[in-house]
Amino acid sequence: MVSAPWPYRSPERSAPWTQYDPLGVVLVIAPWNYPAQLLAPVAGALAARNAVVAKPSELAPATSAALAGLVPQYLDTDAVAVVEGGVPETTALLEQRFDHILYTGNGTVGRIVMAAAARHLTPVTLELGGKSPAFVDRGTDLDTVAARLAAGKFLNAGQTCVAPDYVLTDRETARALEGALAKAVEKLYGPVASGSPEYGRIVNERHFDRLTALLDSGRQVTGGTYDRDSKYIAPTVLAEVSPDAPVMQEEIFGPILPIVEVAGLDEAIDFINDREKPLALYAFTESDTTRKRLATETSSGGLGFGLPLAHLTISDLPFGGVGESGMGNYHGRYSLETFSHRKAVLAKPLG
Repeated sequence: MVSAPWPYRSPERSAPWTQYDPLGVVLVIAPWNYPAQLLAPVAGALAARNAVVAKPSELAPATSAALAGLVPQYLDTDAVAVVEGGVPETTALLEQRFDHILYTGNGTVGRIVMAAAARHLTPVTLELGGKSPAFVDRGTDLDTVAARLAAGKFLNAGQTCVAPDYVLTDRETARALEGALAKAVEKLYGPVASGSPEYGRIVNERHFDRLTALLDSGRQVTGGTYDRDSKYIAPTVLAEVSPDAPVMQEEIFGPILPIVEVAGLDEAIDFINDREKPLALYAFTESDTTRKRLATETSSGGLGFGLPLAHLTISDLPFGGVGESGMGNYHGRYSLETFSHRKAVLAKPLG
């Protein structure tokens, strides 16, 4: 794409412009939690006129097989290829030279992808995760806060990269929030979430076992039940959680919401800044001063006031992480920028 008419016919004076060139061949590696939706970068790479190799997750085999069958029916096979498989196939792909790699997943594999790309000086976009905090200010409407927190946290059984990972609030607000969250969960999924068609399951036994080991990290307000045969874990809220508890040591990526008590905003900001930069930060507050302080005194991939997850759905906003939660971004025009080389062009008359 060229930002001014082409060709330039004997300009009378110097004419600069920016030309967007395709990078070449882009590799998009998708995760298992939203196995079709998170192949959306393929559309951005194609819009920027690249060829694409798409690698769906082997942990969502039905979706992977469906994509492998449908893509060749509807898209030019010279422009898009789907490669199925697990670690060996992904390793073999990473040995090839691509012009850009976009990986969505965890930091451990992100480092492997980045190291493989470095051998060819291939640029990367890494969409990783992290423990995304939600700060709840004193004096907010806790029924509304609880409804929005529960909806954002327990969507897809908590297996969402931008889900609120834990709550920071003062002791008094925490106690009131406990009951509000229990009511919000029941309103969403009924008295027993296992019977709700709206509530999901854990992807596999390994993640199920990892999550159930975290259930004793605090006092259970609601939930706490589970069934390994069906990989079901009830939406669980934990109160009086210590910062040193097991549930606070890694991204939860499941239906467990810890409440960590802090004295107030100052301590919450220090708590956030003492840890790795999260993919998202959420805050429920009516104070403009509090919003400004969180925006200017913390660093996160995205920031949402009053509603979790929603920033991800707005195509005019860039989506991406910072630090441990990733690098680079995409969505909307940012996808075109990510998957293009912005070439500076200058035309000057010979006269």
